Formats: sequence, structure tokens, C-alpha cells
Amino acid sequence: MSLVKKRSRPQRLKPFMIRFLTVLLVVCIMMPLLLSETASAYTPPRTVLRIGMNWGNTAIQSANLQNEVGSGYEFGFYDANLVFTPVAATTETRLSIMIDHNMVWNPAGAFSGEYNSIGTSNPAPGGVAVGCWSLRINNGRTTLAAAQADLAGYDDGYIKYMNGVFIPMYGRFFTRASAESGRRITSHAVDSGTANTITVTRTGSNVILFKYDNSAAASMHFGIRPIGNPRPSTHYRGERFYGGFRFERRAATVLTIVNIVNIEDYVQGVVPYEMSNSWPIEALKAQALCARTYAMSMLNKHNSQGFDLCTEMDCQVYRGRRLSNAATDRAVNETAGMYITHNGRLAETFYVSSNGGASENSENIWSAAQPYLKGVMDPYEADVVSRISGYNWERTMTQAEVTTRVRATHPNAVSIVSMWVSQYTPTGNVLSVTLRDANGRDYVYSRRAGLQSALGVDAIRSHRFNIGSTVWQPGSTLFVNSPARTVVGTTTYSVIGGDGRIVSVPSTGMIAIDGSGTNRTVVGGGSGTTSGTPTAPVNGIFTIRGTGWGHNVGMSQWGAFSQAQHHGRTAEQIIQFYFTGVTIVRT
Repeated sequence: MSLVKKRSRPQRLKPFMIRFLTVLLVVCIMMPLLLSETASAYTPPRTVLRIGMNWGNTAIQSANLQNEVGSGYEFGFYDANLVFTPVAATTETRLSIMIDHNMVWNPAGAFSGEYNSIGTSNPAPGGVAVGCWSLRINNGRTTLAAAQADLAGYDDGYIKYMNGVFIPMYGRFFTRASAESGRRITSHAVDSGTANTITVTRTGSNVILFKYDNSAAASMHFGIRPIGNPRPSTHYRGERFYGGFRFERRAATVLTIVNIVNIEDYVQGVVPYEMSNSWPIEALKAQALCARTYAMSMLNKHNSQGFDLCTEMDCQVYRGRRLSNAATDRAVNETAGMYITHNGRLAETFYVSSNGGASENSENIWSAAQPYLKGVMDPYEADVVSRISGYNWERTMTQAEVTTRVRATHPNAVSIVSMWVSQYTPTGNVLSVTLRDANGRDYVYSRRAGLQSALGVDAIRSHRFNIGSTVWQPGSTLFVNSPARTVVGTTTYSVIGGDGRIVSVPSTGMIAIDGSGTNRTVVGGGSGTTSGTPTAPVNGIFTIRGTGWGHNVGMSQWGAFSQAQHHGRTAEQIIQFYFTGVTIVRT
């Protein structure tokens, strides 16, 4: 008997196996290409933003800039494509930019003073003032070097850049007469500037460093950029910003000031002001994704004022670098170039401090429906309620206050005698409120604008509230997570608050804790059309009680904190929880 093992004959692959393996090989080869193509599904129209710092009612006569770590500033202009062209520079690190009027320095502590217009009068003796009348040595040169050569011997000389020409100037007189008497050569012409002229001085002094005028080229707005190494930033009004600053005299006596900044630097200046810089990294990354996507989706929001976004909550809070730290910078850097999209289009990534237990469909707040802005029951805030300042809120209104508000849109209304939530959404948020006057006439106010009109902006801290004892009472059975887990008993539920008071709550805003200690969302029941019951005032006072803070659409920041801190969820999971059917892509 042979102990040698016979080699088996190799098996031939059947034709269908050959086809299968061929397809598999092609897929493996193409997969990186497919992933790369998906990752670049969105390309932003530009990566430089215009952020309005001072504009409209907040426009100012002068502004101070300080380059703390750099070696000075470049002067130049931004064109319509936000490309900066430098035309001159200074080693001065503290600059004041002002309208070309007679201006006087008003000190208010180190570097916090400002220049203000003093009309045509001379300044008080000993005061630091800058006159707007000067003298032109000649009509200008085509190069900066040639113009600077003309200034030899003029210790009060400076360059004025006007429509591509470098004009050598000297003097800072307060009237035409004083300028004329100050001529050193008869041919020197008096110059008082135009409604577009902007003056730059050394802060706190009357030393003019540069003037700029774009009278013939309205799209070439005056710009200043910090220079130096390490990477310089600019202190402006107590904050610190990357990028450059653009100045424009849209109104004759004030400056509109815009920060020209890269999208990633902008997001670094939003994240620590919209979310605590001590929060978990995955929550901060979710905030960075929302902030970047929201900014790009709102591009040109303030275009009529000359910029994209403002610095306030109307857009999103942007204050620069002061509160940035390693965690917030990491969150921005690790999500750099990443955007939230839906079906290949940029999403509008709204967010709120807290939703009170459920987010809401956008059409139930503002009327415009978006497929990715759908309300979800949010069990995560329940884990951190004790940390959320003002999470449970209460507002009171007198009958007189409510009646006055109703009369603003319905002049014939008489005293309001009752009010109630007349329609809840399927997630238990308020869709409409009805107010009834003493003649039995009803006035219905719906969605955010209507509710704020009837009850006031301050009275509606969120859209999750009840009036008096009114709560949502759907007629169908409630259950926890699945119909097999029915909630037994009445459909009206109460909780005991921190003050020991028993308060009724909407029946779909509830979180149940099961036998394992896990939070479970109470769902089911209600069509969103169930009405409350009319509530009369108590001693002439209507009481509104609610939870959460914000418009209830999109991501809850406190919910994101809870998901990251207590549930180990990633930024992507947080985003996909609050925004239905979205995809995160990289440019």
C-alpha cells in the first residue's frame, strides 16, 4: 500500500464563477474611485467669506486694528472676486481707520479709544486731532517708489492711493484757508478728499500713514491685511480674527467693516461661541459640520449690505479666536472641507440650544418644507436636563398684554378671556394657538411668526409648551418603542418638578425608563390635530410653561453633547439623527 498521497486534479471554475469573480475584481479596482467621486460630490462656489462686522445701524466713524504678533499691515484693495491686491505697507502694528473728516481722538484706556468727527471746528488745545484738508505735491505717480521719493523732506507727508495713482501728500489742516496758508510751494493743490476717501493713522496720534479713494472704481474696496510670522491675526474690538478687513463708506459719515476670511478660519471662530470649548470632541465636530454647511448654504444672505453673513445669532455667532482652543481647532481641522448634503445638494443645517424633547418639521415652524428637516423625538436631552440652564421655563402675560397684541392685527378685538394650544404636531410641539375674546371671536396664530406675533418673541422660548393646564391628549393608545409595550392608563400624564409641583406634560414628549434602566421614547397616538381646552386667566394672568430653547428645527446642541458624552456616538451619527437622510461629503 502506497503511503504517497495522490495529488488531486485541479477543479475548473464554472463559467458563472468566472463571471462573478471578474465582476468582483472590477468592483475592487473601482471602489476607491467610486468613494473618491462620492467624497467630492459638493464643491463650494468659493472658500472665502465676507463677514459683516459693522454695518447699517452699527456702522462706525473709526475702527482700531492691532497686529499683536506680526510686523505690520498691507494696504490695498479687494476686488469683486475677493482677491486682495496690495499697494503699500507699514510696519506700524496699531492702526486707526476713519472717514476723511476732521476727527478727534477720544481716549478710553489702552488702545480702546476712538476717533470722532468734530465738524469744521478746531480741536481743543492739546487734543489729538486729524484734519481732513491736505496739500498735493503733484498729481501722482504710477509707482509707489516714485511717489515716496517726492516726499523727501516732508515729515508730515504720506501717500494717497486713488484709482491706480499714488499721490504724494502732506499736512492735516482743519479748513481750506489753513491749508492754503500752509502751502510750501505755490503749485501744491489743496485736497479735501471725497465721500469715498478713507484715512489711516497711527492709533492715538495725528500721524497720517495712508489714504485711499476708489471714487472711479466702486468695486475696489479698501482692504488691510496683517503681515508677519508666526501667522498673524488682528485684534478688533476685544476679539481676535484671522484674515483681512475691508472698509467701505456706504454712508457718507460712517464705515461698513467686513472681515474677509477663509471658511475654515471662520468656522474656528464660530464653534467655541456656539458650543462650549470644553465639550466632547464628537459634539464639537458635529457643530463644526453644521456651522460650515450653514455658512455656505447662507452665502450672500446679506449681499445687499455688501457681505455674506453677520456675526450675530441671526446668522450664527462669530467672534474669532479668543475662545478657540486645541479641542475646537481639532474639531474644525478633522472635519475640514466636509459638508452636509441631501441628494447631492447642500443642506440648511439649522441648530438650537435644546429642543425640549423633540425637534420639528421645518414647515411647522417657517412653512417651507425640507425633506431633511423632519422632527424627531429626542431622548438624549433627558440625560443632561440638570445641566441645561433655563431648560424648563415659564412666562406670564396679562390679559391687557395679550389683548394689545391681538389688536395689532385685529383692531376690533375686545378683551381676550381665554387662550389655548389649538394644534400640536405629531411630535408634541405647538403648531397653533387660539385666543378668544369676550365676544366669543377666535383668533388663530400658527407657526413661529404667528406665535411670536400673538405672544411675543420672549414668551416663546421654544415651540414645546403648554398654556395653563392645557396639554396634548391624543385619543389613541400610547406605547414605548413598539406597540407590544403599551402604556396603561389615562392619556394625560404628569411629572413632579424640582419644586415639588405636579405638572401635566404632552404625552409624546415623554421618556420612559425600562427595567434595564435604559431610556425609551414614548411614542404612538395623536394625529397632530388634537386641540387643547380653552384656558382662562388666573387673576388676570395667562401662564405659559415649556421646555427647551430655540426654534426646534435641526440639531440640538445639548442633545449632541449628551450623545457624545453619554452614548459614545460619533459626529456623523449625531448629524444623521437630527437631519433625515443626509450624507456628509468632503470637497
